[in-house]
Amino acid sequence: MLYIDIPTHPEIRALFEARADACVSIYLPTTPETQNVTLSRISFGNLTRTALEQLDAVGFDKRRRAALEEHLLALDEDGEFWRLQANSLAVLATSDSLRTFRLATEVTETVEVSDRFYLKPLMSAMAFPQHAFVLALSENDARLVEVFADQPASAVNVPGLPASAADAAGRSPVNNLTQDTTQTNSEGRKKLLLSFLRKVDAALRTVLAGRETPLILAATEPVGPMFRSLNSYPGLLAEGISASPDDMSESALASAARSVLDGHYAARIEAATALFHERIGSHRAISDLQAVARAATFGAVDLLLVDIDEVMPGTVDDTDGTVALATKPSAASYGVIDEITGRVILAGGKVLAVRREDMPDGAAVAAILRYPV
Repeated sequence: MLYIDIPTHPEIRALFEARADACVSIYLPTTPETQNVTLSRISFGNLTRTALEQLDAVGFDKRRRAALEEHLLALDEDGEFWRLQANSLAVLATSDSLRTFRLATEVTETVEVSDRFYLKPLMSAMAFPQHAFVLALSENDARLVEVFADQPASAVNVPGLPASAADAAGRSPVNNLTQDTTQTNSEGRKKLLLSFLRKVDAALRTVLAGRETPLILAATEPVGPMFRSLNSYPGLLAEGISASPDDMSESALASAARSVLDGHYAARIEAATALFHERIGSHRAISDLQAVARAATFGAVDLLLVDIDEVMPGTVDDTDGTVALATKPSAASYGVIDEITGRVILAGGKVLAVRREDMPDGAAVAAILRYPV
């Protein structure tokens, strides 16, 4: 089982706004296989030392350094924490606090020290988590299955989830309407199905409330369209699994779900790229780093596309967005692309983190603007 806690958008906003005399951001690959977690702990210890060495190089306050080191060492020594991991780990620490996020996606081993957190790998995890729920739904069955990137899918216990339409109605199967002679078969069946599906939707809220994880519906007509008409979860994808789920195992559902997810993410990237090229003619699409930073500073970016793997140390002026690149990472700089990303999010813009091969013009950043700047 993967233990995942991807940050929500409000959490990301708060992290982007955070400032401290030292913000340490550590990302490293981990494993859900408890017996193999030792290498991850060794890597974390090495990255911790690298972060502290950067602070020593700039003469960081010794008392604040000791407090920060105490937070990191306490995490390193927490065996129970390391026992429950996913495919990668983000650790965000200051002298006063420490936050961790276990991610389904893979990350590159990274340590960044600055006055703000380095958050682009978290944005990538939020954009393409390869993590979803599948609702397998028919008159005879209702199951919620959790799907992971490269781990076996597992059934989710949902309190109050009816086992079937008949179970929800407390009667014999819904096609047998002899108990109710005041309605025609078709009318009675529709009402019973709607009642069943409302109970399914209500039960799912206890598990999905506050999440942003994609939900994929596996259902056929008429159950599929009927459930969509009353679904209350905003993360339900438009594309679903059209086969009957009654005889589909959790593994089969997961396989079908991954295809849906791949198509969903590919469509998002394709649509964003097409819009970028469409807006170039009206001066509302740019990919020059300095221009994008300026637009982000003035709140003009509606959608920002960023290269997941690109890291550019430097600074971005708070007033006009001027970028000053550094020759190497240090405690005196931070990730420029990360800072641009944060400014876009704090101004209400959207961000899509993608691979370099999917970036418009092969740029490190590309912005679709609300208005020309």
